[in-house]
Amino acid sequence: MTSQPEAHRAVDEVVDIVSQLIRFDTSNTGEPETTKGEEECAKWVAQQLEEVGYTTQYVESGQPGRGNVFARLAGPPDSDRGALLVHAHLDVVPAEPADWSVHPFSGSVSDGYIWGRGAIDMKDMAGMALALARQLKREGTVPPREIVFAFLADEEAGGKWGSHWLVENRPDLFDGITEAVGEVGGYSLTVDRPDGSQRRLYLVETAEKGLAWMRLTADATAGHGSFLHSDNAVTDVAEAVARIGRHTFPLVMTESVGEFLAAVSEETGLDLRPDAPDLDTTLFKLGSLARIIGATLRDTANPTMLKAGYKANVIPQKAEAVIDCRVLPGRQAAFEKEIDELIGPNVTREWITHLDSYETTFDGDLVDAMNNAILEFDPEGKTVPYMMSGGTDAKAFARLGIRCFGFAPLQLPPELDFAALFHGVDERVPVDAVLFGTNVFEHFLLHS
Repeated sequence: MTSQPEAHRAVDEVVDIVSQLIRFDTSNTGEPETTKGEEECAKWVAQQLEEVGYTTQYVESGQPGRGNVFARLAGPPDSDRGALLVHAHLDVVPAEPADWSVHPFSGSVSDGYIWGRGAIDMKDMAGMALALARQLKREGTVPPREIVFAFLADEEAGGKWGSHWLVENRPDLFDGITEAVGEVGGYSLTVDRPDGSQRRLYLVETAEKGLAWMRLTADATAGHGSFLHSDNAVTDVAEAVARIGRHTFPLVMTESVGEFLAAVSEETGLDLRPDAPDLDTTLFKLGSLARIIGATLRDTANPTMLKAGYKANVIPQKAEAVIDCRVLPGRQAAFEKEIDELIGPNVTREWITHLDSYETTFDGDLVDAMNNAILEFDPEGKTVPYMMSGGTDAKAFARLGIRCFGFAPLQLPPELDFAALFHGVDERVPVDAVLFGTNVFEHFLLHS
């Protein structure tokens, strides 16, 4: 019996690497004492890099077990170009096995998909980056510029004990880096054209809304539940929450969203102008991604948590709520003014987490490299900029003056509800999409 030849190309091992990454339960609960698996996974990544000759740096970001791994692949010795950061987080949101058709940490490969928590958020890109880092080192490749590979902790809880800690406490790890690519960009959106044909648009993330988690608090006089009470903390908070939850913020057209809608309008013939009479309804003709794109036209403030009381017949002294706020670039002051009008005089607010929005332009050599890489493997494809309604570790790196993009290329089946898979049950990524993405990303790294 002969042994199988060792895999040397990234596409030969990337599916197995993604599957193995998913098998590490790196659930991030947001509470340090119950978050697990990051150290074990990070050290496995470091081992895979060291196996092919990298010198790695393993760094814990402020707390035991919050593992991060860095490795550098040198560019030309006489180059004066800044380095490129390729970053991926290793933590995932929790998953309840009973809700899934496969175990969320099985990394099962079946029916043309890699299944499990993190399959698209974002162990697919982590696997592509790791597989390509290994290939480039094995082959002795000297890329056009230095590449820094970073595998990070705590992104799913805002990066306090991950990217933000590293930026504040270990900025030396990012020396020489001028540009970065990370998650939630480069994936395809298939649109219908007026002539009956279809076009794949590849969405490159150039902007992110600000992430701000807000706590509302009302204080009142405690008392017996059978008495008359003119002030009630629960009532005050509940009314504020209801007003916020039902409020529609004004439509604001940012540069990134405007360019995206213009590109989609050109391809589809849909009227997606900012002053279109029924823009929100028209957006839903784009399918599942309408939820993401629609959220980039306005600020959002969604109530997510309530806390009050300890007994049915006691009026509590305090009531609290948490609101998940996502704010468009340039809108923070106006957003806060609207919120203050909504919450009323008896409720106070404070930020639990506050991370700024980010936006860059869709131009330059790096954007050209992304576009050329996509066209190499999908000649009829087209790259377009878009804004992400959520947030990534790019928020931290932008504080160092690094220009950030989302580019984790995937060619997706038109019928796949990609948006629903983020943090969803039965999260999975098509095997073919990962293989396509690995080839595209290789071309990008060799021409960036």
